[in-house]
Amino acid sequence: MQNNTFSTLFVGQNLIKLKEVDSTNNFLKDLLSKSEPLAEGTVIMADNQFSGRGQQQSVWQTEAGKNISMSIYLKPSFLPLQKQFYLNMAVSLAVSDALDTYITEGIKIKWPNDIYYFNRKIGGILIENTLTGIAFKSSVIGIGLNINQLNFPDHISNKATSLVQILQKETDLMGILEKISIFIEKYYLILKSGGYDILQKNYLKRLYNFNVKASYLDHGKVFEGIITGVEDGGRLVMHTEQGPQAFNFKEIEFIHTK
Repeated sequence: MQNNTFSTLFVGQNLIKLKEVDSTNNFLKDLLSKSEPLAEGTVIMADNQFSGRGQQQSVWQTEAGKNISMSIYLKPSFLPLQKQFYLNMAVSLAVSDALDTYITEGIKIKWPNDIYYFNRKIGGILIENTLTGIAFKSSVIGIGLNINQLNFPDHISNKATSLVQILQKETDLMGILEKISIFIEKYYLILKSGGYDILQKNYLKRLYNFNVKASYLDHGKVFEGIITGVEDGGRLVMHTEQGPQAFNFKEIEFIHTK
């Protein structure tokens, strides 16, 4: 454990760096289950995460020492449950803005939790919330980003990319960690101040396929739709031939475009 010199008020000031762990989210949740209080903004970063998870228990694959595998502890007790997706918006925007400092264009947020560079995935986010009654108690925010990994398994090589593939040079991981921490804090404070309109507006600007006619898969059937928005609770709003429809997580599948 170490104190940092990041130019933040609290995010990343308490940094725990690990050589190897099954999942930074699991490690952070284990810390929270113990009696010692943990400072809000605590960041866990691992050189190697061998059982990282994505949304709905999907596997996040990463090469040891090459990428960002991190988790952040926040306490958004101020956030109404019906607006819980705004935390996802804030985190997604923060990660996107951090990548923008290296890449001039092409960074998009693919609903609900992926970060894309044009049509390829460069990262993912997994937020796990703990509730007390009808209020948020804590949030464990896992972030995985492909940074210095050049090669990917065959089955995802045409769908994934990394910063080193884009820039043709390696990038310092601690520098990226600091930028993510700075932008997480920025958007978290906007969220805390009730800036929902700001988050919604910026999120839709970043949203992959927003206002674009594209093909999707719904229970094995292909349909065309235009994404028109995202509800406060996170459902994706789309205009289809049947009229407006809203979809929950994992109800539809984006058809990958090369």
